[in-house]
Amino acid sequence: MHPTQPIEILDAVAIRQKVNRMAYQVYENNYGEAELLICGIAERGYLLAEKIHNTLLGIADFKLQLAKVSVDKNAPNSEGVSINPPFVGMENKVVILCDDVLYSGRTLAYASVPLLNAGVKKLQCLVLIHRNHLHFPIQPTYIGMQLATTLQENVEVDFANEKVTLV
Repeated sequence: MHPTQPIEILDAVAIRQKVNRMAYQVYENNYGEAELLICGIAERGYLLAEKIHNTLLGIADFKLQLAKVSVDKNAPNSEGVSINPPFVGMENKVVILCDDVLYSGRTLAYASVPLLNAGVKKLQCLVLIHRNHLHFPIQPTYIGMQLATTLQENVEVDFANEKVTLV
């Protein structure tokens, strides 16, 4: 059944709690690394990456870099993926690839190709909401919240108004 009114799943406080928890998990799982590259998939994945990056700045002692990954939905092959600013020397570095909602895994799969081709040491995926409808072999390392949804429902992440709703 499709809800007639949007249902608020997360408010500002809950989003902050999930971001803080995931940032600490990233820190714990990568303790001892010299540098982490935080990549967010445009647009909302990048906003999440900024939140993770800013939280890590306060708790981690390793170097952090932040970049936006753009995926051309019409040509999602490796040529349709760009990283801005481009990382120099990604080889043997840990990359955290962030997106707001994991639905089928398609966007994360295509966004990961140039990172893997660059010879990264470790690629970890971080998502705020995992909807459990995977069509691609993507398993997030860090999950803010798992949410069972129907295929007809939609999850909307609104960082400007600090809420996540189910519509």
